Amino acid sequence: MPQIPEKIHELTVGQVSARSGAAVSALHFYEAKGLISSRRTPGNQRRYSRDTLRRVAFIRAAQRVGIPLATIREALARLPEERTPTREDWARLSEAWRSELDERIKQLNRLRDHLTDCIGCGCLSLSTCVLSNPDDVFGERLVGSRLMAERRREQGD
Repeated sequence: MPQIPEKIHELTVGQVSARSGAAVSALHFYEAKGLISSRRTPGNQRRYSRDTLRRVAFIRAAQRVGIPLATIREALARLPEERTPTREDWARLSEAWRSELDERIKQLNRLRDHLTDCIGCGCLSLSTCVLSNPDDVFGERLVGSRLMAERRREQGD
C-alpha cells in the first residue's frame, strides 16, 4: 500500500483509490451520491482531504454488511459538521443497524431453506412459490390490483 507523506494534506483520486482499495469510478460514484467531497484545482482536477480515506473505509465496511448507500449517506450527514466517522461513531451506528441486519439474515435463511424445496418442486408458480412470492399474506384472499382497491375502501376513500 503506497504511503503518503504526512505533509500532503490533499490527495488525488488515484492516491485515494490506491490507499482505500476503491476503484476510481467508485470514488466518483460516492462523490456523486454525496458520500465524499472534493475540491477542484484550477486545472479541474479533484483533490480530496486526507480524512476522505476514513470516510471511504467507513462506506465500504457498511456496504460489505449490506447497508444501503442512502442509509450510509444519512448516517454521515448526521455527524457534526459532516466530519469523518470515529470508532465511537461506527460502534453507535453499527448497533443501530444491527436489528435491520438481523432481519435480513432471517429472511435470507428462510429463502435458503425454501430453495431446496423449490429445486425438488420445480414449479415456480407465481401464486404459491415461496421464492417467487415470499411471505404472501394476501395471496389466499386477493389477487392482483384488487388489493389496492380494497385498501381504499377500507380507508373510506
